[in-house]
Amino acid sequence: MLSQIVLLILDTVCGLLTLALLVRFTMQWLRAPFRNPLGQFIVAITDWMVRPLRRLIPGLFGLDMASLLLAWLWQVIYQGIALGFSGVLLAVSSAPVLLVAVLAALEVAKISLYLAMGAVLVSAVLSWVNPHAPMADVFNTVARPLLRPFRRVIPPIGGVDLSPLALLLLLQIGLFVIASLRNSVLPMMLLS
Repeated sequence: MLSQIVLLILDTVCGLLTLALLVRFTMQWLRAPFRNPLGQFIVAITDWMVRPLRRLIPGLFGLDMASLLLAWLWQVIYQGIALGFSGVLLAVSSAPVLLVAVLAALEVAKISLYLAMGAVLVSAVLSWVNPHAPMADVFNTVARPLLRPFRRVIPPIGGVDLSPLALLLLLQIGLFVIASLRNSVLPMMLLS
């Protein structure tokens, strides 16, 4: 029971830090404004680890690679400890590092999909409730590039934009694929 409590706390901390780093990565990539409460919060909780790493890992094509690497490293820490508690790492003799790295990458992809879903949902709700809300610009900046391909194909019907529904369906399928990959990676690694 104590190990489950420790894993719950560790999962929460690592998951929130991973999410914050992915939000920072996404906001910088899409040039979303940071002069708002969300942007200031993200900078405040991630700056202590991103700034020093930026000296070693420069950006690539305008992408904040330090934030992305740190998001993955937080998941590596969690996956390594979780698999260590479960005894899986003891059973895997030839590929524990690869197993942890792959599971961490899948977890980062899953959190990224949840981030996209959240941004699209909040953007859609704000467009109906208060399109001029102070935070609307941030969520619209993140959701707009994701929705653009769907808006080209799906016209508004009666003034209602249905493209968020199509995108959310696609993102949900992506979550199923990631869950399937995770469930197939673990047994493959145990056999090696």
